[in-house]
Amino acid sequence: MSPAFRAMDVEPRDKGILLEPFVHQVGGHSCVLRFNETTLCKPLVPREHQFYETLPAEMRKFTPQYKGVVSVSFEEDEDRNLCLIAHPLKGDHGTVDSVDNSDCEPKSKLLRWTNKKHHVLETDKTSKDWVRQHRKEEKAKSHKLEEEFEWLKKSEVLYYSVEKKGNVSSQLKHYNPWSMKCHQQQLQRMKENAKHRNQYKFILLENLTSRYEVPCVLDLKMGTRQHGDDASEEKAANQIRKCQQSTSAVIGVRVCGMQVYQAGSGQLMFMNKYHGRKLSVQGFKEALFQFFHNGRYLRRELLGPVLRKLTELKGVLERQESYRFYSSSLLIIYDGKERPEVALDSDAEDLEDLSEESADESAGAYAYKPIGTSSVDVRMIDFAHTTCRLYGEDSVVHEGQDAGYIFGLQSLIDIVTEISEESGE
Repeated sequence: MSPAFRAMDVEPRDKGILLEPFVHQVGGHSCVLRFNETTLCKPLVPREHQFYETLPAEMRKFTPQYKGVVSVSFEEDEDRNLCLIAHPLKGDHGTVDSVDNSDCEPKSKLLRWTNKKHHVLETDKTSKDWVRQHRKEEKAKSHKLEEEFEWLKKSEVLYYSVEKKGNVSSQLKHYNPWSMKCHQQQLQRMKENAKHRNQYKFILLENLTSRYEVPCVLDLKMGTRQHGDDASEEKAANQIRKCQQSTSAVIGVRVCGMQVYQAGSGQLMFMNKYHGRKLSVQGFKEALFQFFHNGRYLRRELLGPVLRKLTELKGVLERQESYRFYSSSLLIIYDGKERPEVALDSDAEDLEDLSEESADESAGAYAYKPIGTSSVDVRMIDFAHTTCRLYGEDSVVHEGQDAGYIFGLQSLIDIVTEISEESGE
């Protein structure tokens, strides 16, 4: 039995893991789901699966860790709530051996399979009455969220206030309209196909946001060309038009999505791909500046590490022969939640109200410092249209570097450098 399921003491053939929306997905059209705290899953595309299994060693630090494959099924419960459940592939129990499931959902969320519907397993503290009442409350919340979502998804850029009381990270759930959009679309697609097919393969990938308390995420569509070699004429023409009408054609990169925590106002700012396509080169630069600005000041300490990682990635890609990363994205991630650093001469009493004091710009004794040793991350994602001569079966074989992607990286390096210099870094 796979350790992923052994850790929960369940039989993989009868029970599975309830998948939830990944609330920090800011771009893309493929639905990304939360398997557990440190692992995500997304629908398996053969080309992307092949990429992860044949990934050059020096590129691994710039991509999410690949953790295997699971089978995902679509179900409806007695209240007609739509659910996605993951379980090991039949006859291939070793596919999720690398997944640490110690932080997986509690048994109250595990599902028992029957020929008709699944039911929530009851624990000693869970009664049928509680389950029934809980479902009613969740259904009422769901209706409210759906109403909010109809308004939210019409906005290309929006700000959503986060209450000051409580943990900020715990309040992010359901607030990202793009992740909600992708999740709804995935459920609808699987529901429409349920009569003909109800077993899908999903790949497991590292959750790059798990180390951050309040992830700020920038999704950048890289390269001057987005369509794959296998694209139809209509698809290719559509992608070419999008590139020509956006910054992709000019600088080889465009904004595909953004999520930023504004510490000054306590708001989350979201920007979707439709707004990103409309930006001029100057608009792109302003969006990048906004991504590194927390509403009070520019997070200058992040710019140097970002530049070093981008430069290193550029060197890695310049050494790759034949790869083309069409329609691939680059993620830049950092923590919007900062840890106050106290002056050496501060008294113990000064520490009691540190979070409030440090939020005041007049509190000169305090300075902000990013949480964790890794303050910023840069990773490539989405390889459904990646090609390489090593794959063997492609009709088109490219030679040399992916010049379009590398051009976009250089443009990004130049713009971040400009922001750093203009801000007095």
